[in-house]
Amino acid sequence: MKTKIVTRNDIAVAVIRSDTPLMTDVPSALDTVMAIKYETGCTDIAINKEAVADDFFVLSTRLAGDILQKFVDYGIRFAIYGDFSTCESRALRDFIRESNRGRSVYFQPDVARAVEKLTSAAGSRKSSAESGRAR
Repeated sequence: MKTKIVTRNDIAVAVIRSDTPLMTDVPSALDTVMAIKYETGCTDIAINKEAVADDFFVLSTRLAGDILQKFVDYGIRFAIYGDFSTCESRALRDFIRESNRGRSVYFQPDVARAVEKLTSAAGSRKSSAESGRAR
């Protein structure tokens, strides 16, 4: 796992890249984001699609909903970046579209757009400096 901090609009985003799945179930997902939060001080996290188990993208497993609900509960804003253009599931396409309209979870085609979404969608959130988040 490689971690890089990108700051834009006074919001620090931890950008994660892994060639193997880091998030295979709810406990591993929580362990991953809490470790990132602890190490970087970031509550905005962008992670590549390959770092997320394939079952996450099969909505009938409920894995995505369970994981993302935990992230929201813990104040983690999250973006998954990668190629979603080949997604054949209508339910998943709808889920991605609706998530991208919200303020907490995003699916973006690349790192730059994931960071942009996380930092521009902060909207009414306090900036990192105001909320006392570590840099």
